[in-house]
Amino acid sequence: MRLLPDITHQETVLANGLTVVGEHNDQAQSFAAGYFVNTGARDETSGNAGVSHFLEHMMFKGTSRRTAEDINREFDELGARHNAYTSEDRTVYYGSVLPERAGELLDLLTDMMRPSLRSVDFELEKQVILEEIAMYEDRPNFRVFDEGNKVYFRNHPVGNSILGTRDSIEGLSIRQMQRYHGSRYAPNNMIVAVAGAYDWGVIVEALERLTVGWVPSHVTRSYPDLQPDEGDVTLFEDHLSRAHLAVYAPGVSAQDERRYCAAVLAACMGDVSGSRLYWSLVDQGLVDTATLSHDSADGVGTFMGYLSTTPALLEEVRERLREDLLRFQAEGPTVEEWQRAQRKLATVLTLGGETPFGRLMSLGSSYLYTWTYYRLEDALQKILAARLEDGMDLLQARPFDALFTLSLGPDPSRKS
Repeated sequence: MRLLPDITHQETVLANGLTVVGEHNDQAQSFAAGYFVNTGARDETSGNAGVSHFLEHMMFKGTSRRTAEDINREFDELGARHNAYTSEDRTVYYGSVLPERAGELLDLLTDMMRPSLRSVDFELEKQVILEEIAMYEDRPNFRVFDEGNKVYFRNHPVGNSILGTRDSIEGLSIRQMQRYHGSRYAPNNMIVAVAGAYDWGVIVEALERLTVGWVPSHVTRSYPDLQPDEGDVTLFEDHLSRAHLAVYAPGVSAQDERRYCAAVLAACMGDVSGSRLYWSLVDQGLVDTATLSHDSADGVGTFMGYLSTTPALLEEVRERLREDLLRFQAEGPTVEEWQRAQRKLATVLTLGGETPFGRLMSLGSSYLYTWTYYRLEDALQKILAARLEDGMDLLQARPFDALFTLSLGPDPSRKS
């Protein structure tokens, strides 16, 4: 008989407004910690587009206590698995170590939240960001979504580019970044999440000491109504050899309980293997890739998909895609499809949740927008208990009537 670990949830808010949440696992052999900052590309303006991601890079460039070399060396000395990422609505810094190095990891991550932001580092890293933009410009499977977001989301901030543009990065000043950091990285606008093996009292005491000078501030986020575009847009670039297609339809937000049903529906339709789109498009040789997933973001949700095909087949693929989605919307999935998708999602969730690192990502991200603690068992139950009838209710709202696609590829009618 497999013994289940003793899982304990803790939560507190420090005097400066910093929220600390933890999931202690008495059988864990590692410790994971992360800062989940409630800021991202959607909180930027045209005047500082890309600053969230740029700032993420700068957080590794040194503090009043550490140089950039110190930061990199200490992560290595800790044996840490560490990184950071920026999305439309959050920026996350994380690491995972053996339990005896928990205090050192927490000290390092916390120190990094108050970077020096030196002008010399800023100018050097600006070139790195510009190189990264150039790299993604050469990756059409990524760029098709940047172009698609601009059109589909219209002026809604969730469609802002994470990288920004060459012009916005070149025009960004160190003072703009410092102001952005000062306003968005307030303790009351971030969460510290910990998971695995730790002493809760020691964690809280350390964070109280390490953040003693942090001052809360008034932080806001815009939630305008989303009025997405519909139809098809085609962009021609003759240096490409493939046609890349970004697909969008309205979904539900991270705060909506129906997000579990939306995830199951998307898996039925667009899982990488064994889904409707796989059998209709990939298995038939019309595309080499066809996926559909559901993205539940802060206050807004979207079904998003990606297809890659030959330019000559693009319009046929578009027509088949629309037919498949509308048929799925009208008929819904079968009981077998629904249950198969539930099991696939449950497996992915379980595999990700078997380590403190995997639980850290779920704990911090979900808590940031729902302020609710879900055990792994709770999340699994939400997926496995999602009812087909509720999925059909979502489809009755006819999200795929509002389908939008944007393609990026060569003009097949142009002779070489």
